[in-house]
Amino acid sequence: MNQYPYWWDTVGVAPNPQSAINPQRGVELPVRADVVVVGAGYTGLSAARRLALQGASVLVLDRHDIGWGASSRNGGQVLTGLRLDARTLVARYGEAQARRLFDAGNNAIDHLETLLAEEKIECDYERCGHLQAASTSSHFKAFREEQALLARVFNHRVTIVERGDQVTEIGSRLYHGLLVDERSAGLNPARYVHGLAAAAIRRGASVAGGVSVTRIIRQEAAWRVQTSSGEVAAGDVLMATNGYTDRVAPALQRRLVPVGSYIIVTDRLPSERAAALLPKRRMAFDSKHVLYYFRLTADQRLLFGGRAEFTRPTAASISRAAETLRRGMAMVFPDMADVRLEYAWGGNVAFALDQMPHAGMLDEMYFAGGYGGHGIAMATALGDLIARRIGGQTVPNPLLDLECPPIPLYRGNPWFLPLAGAYYKVKDWIEAWKS
Repeated sequence: MNQYPYWWDTVGVAPNPQSAINPQRGVELPVRADVVVVGAGYTGLSAARRLALQGASVLVLDRHDIGWGASSRNGGQVLTGLRLDARTLVARYGEAQARRLFDAGNNAIDHLETLLAEEKIECDYERCGHLQAASTSSHFKAFREEQALLARVFNHRVTIVERGDQVTEIGSRLYHGLLVDERSAGLNPARYVHGLAAAAIRRGASVAGGVSVTRIIRQEAAWRVQTSSGEVAAGDVLMATNGYTDRVAPALQRRLVPVGSYIIVTDRLPSERAAALLPKRRMAFDSKHVLYYFRLTADQRLLFGGRAEFTRPTAASISRAAETLRRGMAMVFPDMADVRLEYAWGGNVAFALDQMPHAGMLDEMYFAGGYGGHGIAMATALGDLIARRIGGQTVPNPLLDLECPPIPLYRGNPWFLPLAGAYYKVKDWIEAWKS
């Protein structure tokens, strides 16, 4: 079984966990740039493209290579809204602000589609919709309440599918009914980040992989960015490291918790067998706290992921997670118990304290992150928006004004994740027992 992302093989990357997507190693660093962007994922590359279009000289640096982190390790689900559900948004922010925040999430998908068209990026993008599967009968009841709230406050229409009818959407008897949202989409994340990097470079940005940023020093009204390949002077710095933020940016590190997410991918399936799993090829996830998410790939494989380990991904944790996910896949789809797994991997997603995405300034450096596993469209949009702000534009967006407080008792080591994981697993067990 290959312990690297399935997506890497779709863009011709060598089967090596340390290899790159569209490597830009060996690029000679300039002495100065208007903006240095740290992190060559969706956020950093989207920002670099916009900065270059605005006429700035921009240098993107990454300790690995283009898209090595979450941007090529995710499940390729492009979902409407935000990580927080509609009821939580309204309870926390009130109806008016909740509507603005929810719209910002949906507008991010529109922005992504515009970018794909403008830059002619081919990445198997499709508005296939998503389904959320109710793990308990009480969760299905909550779906009806959410449907009403989404329509009334957010003018967003979703469909409820009763348990007896869900065979039209999913080949599983495990769930208690579905909520279907036609506006969500899916794509190949590695092909997308590859195309986004090419677009940023084509617009004039410089991208250097294999360059570690070791220290960032404020000097009067400018910055000195010290790297493993020399020093670069910069007018502004954008930290776009999200779940891979380190001590180079301590204020940001205290605000973003990296959480491991793991994925398995099966061998190719016969077309009829794949179609029986997800007849409409929707993006899918369930309603548990420690949830599963799954989809079909373009070449008829089942991709199945979840928070199977509450540790940072290593070879050992990936092996353990693969077995956990295999058991979960067999619970959801019993007929898949004998299917060979061809890929298993892990990567970090990042959560802020409020589980919301954020962008702004910390210690006079710009940043964007905290997507909580909903980052494909949002990272692209916030990267573009923060670049516009760096360029001096007034950008009205509610996510640019949200406070991002530090996490108490946290300095970069997420010691509490196993405890949190155990807590949520117990909650899932209790809710299932009550159902």
